[in-house]
Parts: sequence; C-alpha cells; structure tokens
Amino acid sequence: MLVHGAHLTYCTNIHPASGMDGVRRSLDEYTVPLRARFSPDKPFGVGLRLSGEETVELLRGTALADFRAFLDERGLYVFTLNGFPYGPFHGQAVKAQVHAPDWRDPERVAYTLRLVDILAALLPEGQEGSISTSPLSYAAWIDAEDPQTWAVLTENVIQVIEALVRLREASGVFIHLDMEPEPDGLLQRSADLAAFYQDHLLRRGARLLAGRLGTDEERARAHLRDHFQACFDVCHVAVMYEDPAGALALYRDAGMQIGKIQLSSALRLPLPDDAQERAALATALAPFAEGTYLHQVVARTREGELKQYPDLPPALADIHDPDVTEWRVHFHVPVFLEQAGAFGSTQGALLGTLDLLRPELTGRHLEVETYTWDVLPPELKRPLGESIARELEWVQGVL
Repeated sequence: MLVHGAHLTYCTNIHPASGMDGVRRSLDEYTVPLRARFSPDKPFGVGLRLSGEETVELLRGTALADFRAFLDERGLYVFTLNGFPYGPFHGQAVKAQVHAPDWRDPERVAYTLRLVDILAALLPEGQEGSISTSPLSYAAWIDAEDPQTWAVLTENVIQVIEALVRLREASGVFIHLDMEPEPDGLLQRSADLAAFYQDHLLRRGARLLAGRLGTDEERARAHLRDHFQACFDVCHVAVMYEDPAGALALYRDAGMQIGKIQLSSALRLPLPDDAQERAALATALAPFAEGTYLHQVVARTREGELKQYPDLPPALADIHDPDVTEWRVHFHVPVFLEQAGAFGSTQGALLGTLDLLRPELTGRHLEVETYTWDVLPPELKRPLGESIARELEWVQGVL
C-alpha cells in the first residue's frame, strides 16, 4: 500500500509455501484480505519471496503470464522480491544454509537472473523494482584474505548488473539488486557493504562491466550506482550496534543508494550483574533457541567491545560472563513490540530509521520482515493474518 508515497508491504517469506500453488494459496488467504483492509480502492503491493524451484516453475510455458493475471484479478502488484533465501524456509532446519548457494556459485547468479526476468514481467508499467540478496556468503565459509575469492564474487555480481542494465536499455524497466548485510555474513556491517562497493565493484567490477557493455568505466560506475544498492535491514543494523543515522550516512558517503528498507526488530537484553537474575534470563530465553533459523548474538562488554556468537545456544552457555552488559539477538520479533515478553526489543532503532526517512519517503520500498511467527514462544503468538495487519498498522501510524 502507498503511505506518503512509499510502497509499504510485508514479505511473503512468512508463508511456508512449496511450489506456486502454495504461493497462490497464501496470497489468497492472507494478502487479499490485507488489500481489502488497507487498500480497498487501489492495488496492494506484495513483497514476494520465491524459492529457486518456484522460479523455475514460474518460467515454464505460460505460468508467468498466468500468475500476472492472478495478481491483476486480485488487485495485487509485485514491486520487490526477496532473493536472499534460496531453498525451503520453514518446517526444517535452515540455519547457515540460508546463505546457500552463495555468490561464488553459478546457481546463485542463475537464480537471481530468473528473479530479474520474473520481476520485469510482474512490475506495473513505470514502477521501480528491487531484489534483495544475500551478503555474498556466510563468513565462516570464506577465506576473506584470498583475492581470487573476491574476484569471483565481483564477477558474479557483475553478471547480474549487466543483465539489469541491458533490461533497462531495451525496455525501460528499472530494477536494482539490493545487498543485505547480516550478522556473521561475509558482509555483516554497513561498512563492509560500502567497502565491497568501493573497493571491488567500482574498481574491478566497473572495468568488467564496461567491457561487457562496450562503454567506458565512468558510465559503468554510473550503472553500478543505479543498479547495485543497499538493502537496509533495521534488525541487522541494530544487532551489530550500528547507529541508523551513521549507517545511512556511511552509504551516502560511499555513493550508494538505499534500494529497500526491511522494517524489523531484534531482541535486546541488558544483562544484570546478579548471577541469579542472569540464570533466570537464560531460562526465559531458552524457548527462543529453536532449531530452524540462525539467531546470532552480539554481546557488548563494559569496555564497549563486541563479542559475537554464531547462534543462541553457545551464547546461553556463556551468559554468566561478568564483562558483558548487553546482548542483542538476531530474532525477528513483531515490530509493534517495545517489549518481547520479558525482554526488550530494538524498536528504538526502527523508530529512529523511520524518522530519518520520513522527509524522503516518496518511491521508497518498505517491507516488514518478521518471519519467525511460527517459532515464537506461545505468549507472543497470534493468528498470522492479525499479526501481519498489526505490524502494517503500526508502521502506518508511525509514518
């Protein structure tokens, strides 16, 4: 839906669809009622997530044209795709495999190019499109000191940028690839993404792109600025203790644009000095240590240093570290909650981000991305349709 000129939606990675029949069922069950509630007289925007298998299915025969007709009949339009998770995203352990295949793998390139073809066919005329994607890889899988690895990553990203440039030149359809830093990703902070953009894409990448397009490097860098942008996930920014204003300024100084803002909150836990109180916190937090998703923990010490844990269980085993004063946990909790049960949330970072963006909302892509509804502790669960609506109403009210 449009809110002060911004396209506001939620991400359908909430729904455990398997195959396009499942995607259609979830849209009928949840998104169509949201359109009736929030945008009865105008089309309602969808933040669509498609698995690798679903993209293959959708590009067979008339499936894509049929899906566009399905959306049109229901007053829905797609303006953004979530191209981060490739495989199944519910009902089984995802954990670090959410990064697979990573950007070293030709299938990550092929999947993203399929998303480009799909979004180009679904975008309303004149509408800008965005595709969010993974932060290149999971850091533990990569030798970050190997120049050849960075060369491969750069070359593969450039393949997609070339396709986006050629699409725009041939048809006028404008889509950008928006890379999303995540804790323990190869790019986990805003500074990491800005450095990849400046040190790799604007240098080796611009030379490669210029050669592929038959243009000069200055023009290639202009294409990169348009077609490679940042996906600003507010939860991830907060978990890494980044100040939203500073992160946005860092991208601006690097010459990068913000293509998509994912509105999300994480768990925040100030840790008491008392050992018994910490033990009680660990007991209360145990239900969040579920087996589907990674819940990275970033601890802050009394000296202001950061200590990272790859998942919640190893952090819980270390909760009595007396030097640690605060935890932030990568567990997407409902954005309307200042408190998540016994714990705080990083809602303040979300409010600050929305306040910063308010003067320049027109055309923005805003996507609520709370995907953990089915693994939340029972006291935080509500019917899914009601939960999505509450999040959209909260953001609408803030704006």
